[in-house]
Amino acid sequence: MSENNSNNNVEQELDMNQLMKVRREKLDKLKQEGKNPYAITKFNRTHLSKDIKDNYDELEGKDVTIAGRLMAKRIMGKASFCHIQDSTGRIQSYVSINDLGEESYKAFKEDDIGDIVGITGFVFKTKTGEISIHAKEFTLLSKSLRPLPEKFHGLKDTDLRYRQRYVDLIVNPEVKDTFIKRTEIIKEIRKFMDEKGYMEVETPILTTVATGDAARPFITHHNTLDLEMYLRIAPELNLKRLIVGGFDKVFEIGKNFRNEGMDIKHNPEFTNMEFYASYEDYNDMMNIAEELISTVAKNTLGTTTINYEGNEINLAPGWKKITMIDAIKEVAGIDFNTINTDEEAQAIAKEKGVEYEDIKNTRGHIINEFFETFVEETLIQPTFIIDYPVEVSPLTKRKQDDPRLVERFELFIGGREYGNAYSELNDPIDQYERFLKQVEAKEKGDEEAGGMDEDFVNALEIGMPPTGGMGIGLDRLIMLLTNSASIRDVLFFPTMKPLA
Repeated sequence: MSENNSNNNVEQELDMNQLMKVRREKLDKLKQEGKNPYAITKFNRTHLSKDIKDNYDELEGKDVTIAGRLMAKRIMGKASFCHIQDSTGRIQSYVSINDLGEESYKAFKEDDIGDIVGITGFVFKTKTGEISIHAKEFTLLSKSLRPLPEKFHGLKDTDLRYRQRYVDLIVNPEVKDTFIKRTEIIKEIRKFMDEKGYMEVETPILTTVATGDAARPFITHHNTLDLEMYLRIAPELNLKRLIVGGFDKVFEIGKNFRNEGMDIKHNPEFTNMEFYASYEDYNDMMNIAEELISTVAKNTLGTTTINYEGNEINLAPGWKKITMIDAIKEVAGIDFNTINTDEEAQAIAKEKGVEYEDIKNTRGHIINEFFETFVEETLIQPTFIIDYPVEVSPLTKRKQDDPRLVERFELFIGGREYGNAYSELNDPIDQYERFLKQVEAKEKGDEEAGGMDEDFVNALEIGMPPTGGMGIGLDRLIMLLTNSASIRDVLFFPTMKPLA
């Protein structure tokens, strides 16, 4: 850090400390006068700012009462203007000594930007045509002791914005709009699933077996049971237990947890939706995924054509479908249909500079590495990559014409994965053997390998009908539909390393 920057930071800190000192002195004075703003327990609002603006013709000249944060003041002697921000936006208020009286007007002038205030007055338009409230009463409801960021620059430090989301929401209106859109998107998803006959359920977040996907789990301890437990990496196995139990269609929207790296696409806890339908397969899952995402985009954005990170993307139905092997051949010119042994796959990987782990050196693992290296980032328009290697799909039904592959797809848009779906494995013997291979991989050092879930095998032995299932990362989908560059932009409180 340069000396100048260091000095600037010290000056800013001194300024902040002085400003906070002044505000605390104002609070102390109010308390001494018996006007403690924190003692106020209730304030009866009649309208929100947006209500007033949307219904001006009906409200003109009528009294309203609003409350919100004081965001701007323009003192002009015996009359002033200020702006109040509530949950729906901002509105101007005209405040004068003639209406409030000398004592109340003096108190208003002492109020600080950031204070929570209440106003009662009649609705009118100024000479410039701005809808405003002519204040008759002005009440301080809560004192802000810490100044907001400088009004012309706002809160721009990305790291600080994520750490102090409450300030970010106050000073950056577009951030609030993103989170309002997030709620609308999830609401539309629930509506869509309900109309398709799916029942929403809840399954445990604490589990005794870390399985359901390939990921390193968070580990915790249950004191009473003296038992090691895990935060779930996926709700998959419990949802399939419900299919075994006789529910035809189920879905769950909830948090998953993965003890992995963090980047613009990954947060240790994230919101996911998984859904399962008996007597369906991965082709049915493709159809519902295409319809779901295009419908939600249309209903929340008014269009199925979006712009994401400079790419125009068409979400209207009719998405591309291609096998993983054909996609690799199309982009990289390597045909794994002619490469049949692990040794041949290892040789072509060495030739093309594709790295793989020693414990993941099979043909199937290397096919997956080729796809991630050469193909994934090229898939801008919605694309279903189908028929994955069995080695990377431990819960998926094999393809009858090639048991090295499974009936699985992942959905890619804008070069990123948005969903993962299977024709679910319902053969208990095959499932048990694949669990054993996961256990062996974990013993060899693969921290992402799942464990053995004997109760799930028992459930499959009871009998699970042919089933299609899918998981969709909702945070990523919301990033796509709000044109947000990072997953942290669509999480209220992303995981952050504490400041020293």
